[in-house]
Amino acid sequence: MAFEDQYQQSIVPKYDTLLFDVDDTLYPLSTGFSKEVTKNIQEYMVQKLGMQENKVAALNQVLYRNYGTSMAGLKAIGYDFDNDDYHSFVHWRLPYEKLKPDHFLRSLLLSLPVRRVIFSNADEIHVAKTLSKLGLEDCFESIVCFETINPNHKTSTCNDQSEVKFGSEMLENFEIGSVLPKTPIVCKPFENAFEQAFKLANINPQRTVFFDDSIRNIQTGKRMGLKTVLVGSSNRVSGADHVLESIHNLKEALPELWEATEKTKTRKYAGKVAIETSVTA
Repeated sequence: MAFEDQYQQSIVPKYDTLLFDVDDTLYPLSTGFSKEVTKNIQEYMVQKLGMQENKVAALNQVLYRNYGTSMAGLKAIGYDFDNDDYHSFVHWRLPYEKLKPDHFLRSLLLSLPVRRVIFSNADEIHVAKTLSKLGLEDCFESIVCFETINPNHKTSTCNDQSEVKFGSEMLENFEIGSVLPKTPIVCKPFENAFEQAFKLANINPQRTVFFDDSIRNIQTGKRMGLKTVLVGSSNRVSGADHVLESIHNLKEALPELWEATEKTKTRKYAGKVAIETSVTA
């Protein structure tokens, strides 16, 4: 009986959850969505927020670097706009037809013996469209996204941009060491976003593997106790336990994710052989 208990413990999987980012993680960077999103954000800043066209590229980089997402940065410096309007302009206009069903990835995900959860900064409509186009809409137990980690951040509209508290001029004159205004948006790569995700999806970070294409997100994930996998790179970086050039290389890089299933199959086969041998004798 002791041996049986010991064996049962040996086939319990080391990890019980796989946490996946979506964009540039479940599909390759070469799809071009990242560049399209950047272009859409900059157009939004000009067309919707009235910013000077020759300044938005540099400002967008500063916002992304300091706040994790451009949206979080814009909200921090005082721009008040409707969340759905922003998401529809930035994400929903993407050429989703470029994404094709990924049968190999679908089979790979469904063969995993542990639960799978999405963790994205993007809005729920974009995540749903992306997963649907990839043929992965039923491969995940739950989805943590913009709306779920920002449940109290209601959409709002402000047409009078003279009410902006700080504005782009503040960031242009920003000095290293200065304290930037806080954003009301919760998002990766900040720890409060991970804490929210852990709570919402009932995640134990010590038993979870995290897949993301962002080095910053990976490094935060590592600090939070996650096993980390940087996707879309061949170069190991600080904070990444593994690197994958493609999510398709998952099984070759992390065979231990399938170990519990293989051990169970081996045990069942051995038991079947023992029974047949006994009957034959």
